[in-house]
Amino acid sequence: MIELTINNIKVKAEEGMTILDAAKSVGIKVPTLCHMKDLFPTGACRICVVEVDGMKGLVPSCAFPVSEGMKVDTNSPRVRRSRKTIVELLIENHPQDCLVCVRNKNCELQDLSERYSVREHRFSGEKKDHAIDISSASMERDPAKCILCGRCVRTCNEVQQVGAIDFTNRGFKTNVTTPYNKGLNVSDCILCGQCILVCPTAALREKSHGKEVQNAINDKKKFTVAQIAPAVRATLGEEYNLPLGTNVTGQLITGLRRLGFDKVFDTNFAADLTILEEATELIDRVTNGKTLPMFTSCCPGWVKYIEQNRPSLLKHVSSCKSPHEMEGAVLKTYYAKKMGLDPKDIYVVSIMPCTVKKFESSRPELSENHIKDVDAVLTTRELVRLFKMAGIDFNDIPESEFDNPLGESTGAAAIFGTSGGVMEAAVRTAYYKVTGEELENLELSDIRGMSGIKESSLDLKGTTVNVAVVNGIGNVDQILDEIEHGESKYHFIEVMACPGGCINGGGQPIHQKPEKLKKRVEALYTIDNKMKNRRSHENKSVQKLYDEFLEYPNSHKAHEILHTTYVDRKAILNS
Repeated sequence: MIELTINNIKVKAEEGMTILDAAKSVGIKVPTLCHMKDLFPTGACRICVVEVDGMKGLVPSCAFPVSEGMKVDTNSPRVRRSRKTIVELLIENHPQDCLVCVRNKNCELQDLSERYSVREHRFSGEKKDHAIDISSASMERDPAKCILCGRCVRTCNEVQQVGAIDFTNRGFKTNVTTPYNKGLNVSDCILCGQCILVCPTAALREKSHGKEVQNAINDKKKFTVAQIAPAVRATLGEEYNLPLGTNVTGQLITGLRRLGFDKVFDTNFAADLTILEEATELIDRVTNGKTLPMFTSCCPGWVKYIEQNRPSLLKHVSSCKSPHEMEGAVLKTYYAKKMGLDPKDIYVVSIMPCTVKKFESSRPELSENHIKDVDAVLTTRELVRLFKMAGIDFNDIPESEFDNPLGESTGAAAIFGTSGGVMEAAVRTAYYKVTGEELENLELSDIRGMSGIKESSLDLKGTTVNVAVVNGIGNVDQILDEIEHGESKYHFIEVMACPGGCINGGGQPIHQKPEKLKKRVEALYTIDNKMKNRRSHENKSVQKLYDEFLEYPNSHKAHEILHTTYVDRKAILNS
């Protein structure tokens, strides 16, 4: 430990700690733009500069280590002038459209402008002029709003290890773009939206389906149905300043009904359905010597990644549709017949924590006779905008229950939203289907948490099944390499593209605080713990669906409606 002084406060810090972290340890907030926790600092934006006694120039606190006896001033007149000038220069090269911007009141550049009292335009000159990339089904890229902090580039390259975007050109012409400046739709982008979560402005944002959904609700010929993903109920409350991890399921249902939806169902119902199909598929592969290991198929970002990068391994991916697509398919077959509705008139809206679900819903493989399983996808952020537009305040609305029969679910379905949750739910049911007994310990601690790769083993009456959980697409290549080399020891592998799982999906409320992620995860496990039924095969409505319509898991009928095929996108991109 060493001792230094920051703003006349004695501070004890570990050797090697940066000035930024040392200041934070005593409650002194230094602004940053390029800084990313746990990644090597670049000191590129210089907004975090501080004055160190004895040094001629200002130093970037995010990249400058502390030393014994150092005297630091984070708020000297010189520091304030420097930061204000940086902010002013960024603003002058930025579109002046804050009032109509999707990130209005949730923009770090806007916050810095307020913090340093920028009240006039002191600089003028040529501005960047770039076309907006709207080629993707999920995301939009607006280079004119980019402030070159590099956080999206680092997230895509270092965290996700996809490498779909990077810096190009130099000086004033520097830009963040895809290779050859092509559209996101023909790049390596998997549309996970992690870049959106770290972007300080609106240079990256989801493609909104808000207008389409509102038009459908107002169309008297349409029977509009909303379904809610497990992760959304644990995060949406943040936008209403509710305590972190607040479960707002009841208010969500009421809010959706007040928006005008005819029915509100729970995607968790289809999560239970997914487990029965997926567990049955796994058992068939293990017992009959079919392709192993088997990968989960719930995450469309992961599916897009393997289609683009390792199409030769697609036979390892479960053929199950993702839960919200299963729900949509059941709505337009079983439910439509049961209610006497024309499938063409049913408009299904999925409320998702995810941006790539928008792309997924547009896949031709997920439609029948030109009728899509899911018609539109709203991210958590988009839904909040619709609620606010309609004057719906979560602090003052009652709770409601889901409509049935597609609203019943178990605790196993709730944990789908966190890394390891799909695997844990699958193990609970697979154990029962093989042994005829219920798994006593339902909390599989080995595959919980935020580690990159988690693994466990399960004894199914003499048969050992090895499972793994890949947390974040940046950790998957190691597993894929092992499979290609014939060295994999696993039977079943869960992959979630977003670190932490859907709870940290690209469509969730934007945050930069790790404690928020922890609280979100805890909320889902709490829901699971409080449920009467915690195993997917205990869902009575799912059992009824099989009795009345699907016959049994993995039946021919179930395959027609609940399963899909995949595409060699590597060949398409290279053509």
